[in-house]
Amino acid sequence: MPIPPALVTLLLGMALVLSGLWVGYNVDLLPLDASANAPVYDALFRVLFSIGTILFLGIVGLVVFSLVRFRRRPGDRVDGQAIEGNLLLEIVWTAIPAVVVLFVGIYSYDIYERMGGMTTLNDHATMHRMAPMETLEASVGSGDGGDTPAARVWGGIGTRSDAADVLPVEVTALQFAFLFHYPEGDITSGELHVPNGRPVELRLKANDVIHAFWVPQFRLKQDVIPGQPTVLTFTPTKAGSYPIVCAELCGPYHGGMRSTVVVHEPDDYEAWFQKNSPLASTVATASATPTG
Repeated sequence: MPIPPALVTLLLGMALVLSGLWVGYNVDLLPLDASANAPVYDALFRVLFSIGTILFLGIVGLVVFSLVRFRRRPGDRVDGQAIEGNLLLEIVWTAIPAVVVLFVGIYSYDIYERMGGMTTLNDHATMHRMAPMETLEASVGSGDGGDTPAARVWGGIGTRSDAADVLPVEVTALQFAFLFHYPEGDITSGELHVPNGRPVELRLKANDVIHAFWVPQFRLKQDVIPGQPTVLTFTPTKAGSYPIVCAELCGPYHGGMRSTVVVHEPDDYEAWFQKNSPLASTVATASATPTG
């Protein structure tokens, strides 16, 4: 007794879905996850990878099957069978992609919102009343809730932390380098040094053209736009050195616009900070000078 085609289709569909889920959750194509933001993004990636695998295997499998099963036989000169449209089939192959696209869109929006990407975008008047970078820096630095609140910063991935121990770093992007300034110690560096486990708030600005600050291991990328202050927050979770890449075409040497973020253990970061801070050196020198 032949197996009904509907049952064969159901079994093949189940096998296809299970194969896609196995690949999506067992084949790791992402780099090391080194920030608190990474698991949220990785969950979305696994879902998209599973869906992509299911589509790839299903489409390629159907094409290969059709090439073999319906190939022209030697000596066959007749026209193919005329088949009219199948309403049920057309509904199914329209409904399934529509549901998948709707699910991906809603889930992606939810992930982006959970990462903080929509925090200021919900205020559509923000871009029309944005303050200059200097005013913003003064307001954020004073923390007194003046005329230009920090909430007017446009964009910014990562949930802004209100913790007292947040590390502020001013980032300047220019052709073709990133410069990092630490207001707490008056340090300027070509590398970003941060302590492991401590929230970091990057205040980004561009001096010339549009750049993009991207750290693959942190799963964070933020455009840096001239005249438009941007905030990017993250909390590193693994000590190590990770590449910083400009992910926006910014000129002929765009490919060489790279730097490094060094995540120290807290004691090592404190040693680096004391070694490179002019303010710390001045205090140490003054304390070591004998008084008359």
